Amino acid sequence: MGKRVLMKGNEAIAEAAMRAGCRFYFGYPITPQTEIAHYMAKKMPLNGGTFVQAESEVAAINMVYGAASAGARTMTSSSSPGMSLKQEGISYSACAELPMVMADIVRCGPGLGGILPAQCDYFQMVKGGGHGDYKLVVLAPSSVQELYELTVEAFNIADRYRIPTVIMGDGNLGQMMEPVEFKDKEDIEDIEKPWATTGTKMQRSNNMVTSIHIQPEVLESVNRKLQDKYKVISEKETRFESFNCEGADIIVTAYGSVARIVKNVIKDAEKEGIKVGLIRPITLWPFPSDEFKKYCDSANAFLSVEMSAGQMVEDVRLAVEGAKPVHFYGRMGGIIPTQREILDEIKKIIAGGAK
Repeated sequence: MGKRVLMKGNEAIAEAAMRAGCRFYFGYPITPQTEIAHYMAKKMPLNGGTFVQAESEVAAINMVYGAASAGARTMTSSSSPGMSLKQEGISYSACAELPMVMADIVRCGPGLGGILPAQCDYFQMVKGGGHGDYKLVVLAPSSVQELYELTVEAFNIADRYRIPTVIMGDGNLGQMMEPVEFKDKEDIEDIEKPWATTGTKMQRSNNMVTSIHIQPEVLESVNRKLQDKYKVISEKETRFESFNCEGADIIVTAYGSVARIVKNVIKDAEKEGIKVGLIRPITLWPFPSDEFKKYCDSANAFLSVEMSAGQMVEDVRLAVEGAKPVHFYGRMGGIIPTQREILDEIKKIIAGGAK
């Protein structure tokens, strides 16, 4: 590993993207992720790359579509309302099987909401906020170090499977500063892209990148190909952290910055004779369902803690399949759940008082 640098989360994403070979960034400023674009504007030209502040989020995602079609490593970033505007372009990109990376630094909503941290984009990112039967790989870091590491990995995954890939963090992660230890050399996968529109040089037939398939049999075939790919990704790319789960009375699940709070709750609970485990999904899709099934026999209950009205909890319930009760605790509006609140909820569940 190389030197440690104190960096803001958003800046770590931008630095990681350039280290991963990204040379085309298209975006539009919106808090709390504007530092990504600001960093790119300063540094991308120095790295032989192109930075464009588009006229809108809609324009930005379609510029990414174009650069990805030519085989470039490219990205965009935004926050919740901006990601909503990108959804048509994201759906097009998924159908065209274009590798690209998107950073979504989530703010609270619905509507314009506010700039404080939230996790209310889970449905939008994990379930496909646009139209059609598509999926995105969604990575959920919980530290600035992971923002760096998973951003680099996002570009590898995107190229490996020709799939749009998302780094999803809350505004707290984007704005916080922590030491980041960068590698001297990144593990970059050099993947050939014979499908890219790079010009034929009169040596091959034309490549075409499109999401328009008029014939129903052709479109169904495209969809089946996508679903087969998603199955492979689920088998090979599911990532999670399990902590203190063996013999736990209750298993809490949380991702991003909330998972960090839960680790402190585990220490507090231990002092009161309560053994609490944590399953932290690192890939929100593919979701680590099998890890939840593994503890259905031993744990008495599960608790999903989120900065939302309850979104990931639905995937936890699907994973557990009714074998054990699945509870939910969430805060909204930019309010971060505290250690005391979470511990009190755990006590209520154990006492049988939570519905």
